[in-house]
Amino acid sequence: MGLTNTQYDTIMRDYQRQQAKDQQELSARQEEIYGKFPEFSEIDRKIASASTACARQLLSDTPAGKDAVATLQQSITALSKRRSEILTSAGYPSDYLQMTYRCPDCQDTGYIGTRKCHCMKKAIIELLYNDSNLKGILEQENFHTFSLDYYSKSHIDPLTGRSARDAIETALRVCHHFIDTFSSEFHNILLYGDTGVGKTFLTHCIAKELMDYSYSVIYFSAAGLFDFLAKNTFGKRDEIDEDALSHICSCDLLIIDDLGTELANSFTVSQLFVILNERILRKEATIISTNLSLEDIKAIYSERIFSRISSSYSMLRLTGDDIRIQKKLLNLGGTKDVTP
Repeated sequence: MGLTNTQYDTIMRDYQRQQAKDQQELSARQEEIYGKFPEFSEIDRKIASASTACARQLLSDTPAGKDAVATLQQSITALSKRRSEILTSAGYPSDYLQMTYRCPDCQDTGYIGTRKCHCMKKAIIELLYNDSNLKGILEQENFHTFSLDYYSKSHIDPLTGRSARDAIETALRVCHHFIDTFSSEFHNILLYGDTGVGKTFLTHCIAKELMDYSYSVIYFSAAGLFDFLAKNTFGKRDEIDEDALSHICSCDLLIIDDLGTELANSFTVSQLFVILNERILRKEATIISTNLSLEDIKAIYSERIFSRISSSYSMLRLTGDDIRIQKKLLNLGGTKDVTP
């Protein structure tokens, strides 16, 4: 999940291209205005000259120098006012000749001081998604391509007495509420139940919606997450990616898919607790999908992890026939019950 040097260089080259574009666009606007209004270049020359003289007088730190600074500042103010009047009288905005930025917060540098700007954090997430091919998956698996036809009213869950259709409709309502209130309410979701009933598909639906709203979403299979954590814990120091570890705990939404497919041991259990607990303390949302039952989760991952999940997550049980098998039957010309 962490950035390689090549990936970081790719992002910084994009910022450099954007800075060059910003400057080119400003130069084009300046050329346009100077061509239309010859007086403009003379005003800018006078402002530049007065600013230089003002800087020199500030260094003198004498009463006469202070008087000169005040006079020069008045001159600069008057020239700037005349500059704005020319622009607005011709129908241009008063800031037409100021630099414009794709991201005003960092002025297209990617950093605010020494901290990564929110736009860089988003660029990092997008790059990681592109490199993981998840973006392509999200184009195929989203709410627009989701179908209720695979969830039968006649398939009854023996544990809950609810039909597969009732369960998925409840899950959809919870997922949409999760998205709609994401910025104002803290929620987590556990999707569990039968194999092949759309749990991963639903996580992709949510991920796409939130990414479209510019939230940072990180997706890991459980096996991939614990493999990454192991490399950062037991690997060589030059292989440790502190930024990536920080993103896992601080991203807007972390998705852990297929919990239980990894090789569970004391390391994975302790790391899972640390991540889930840290994200709950930070009030950062997490979605977990698993084929495990609630009893299995408690037995494999400890009472304290199950306690965190049961107290802080909406637990949605999905059941039904394996959708992948249903699709294969349809492709082979077979039949299936898709009772609406």
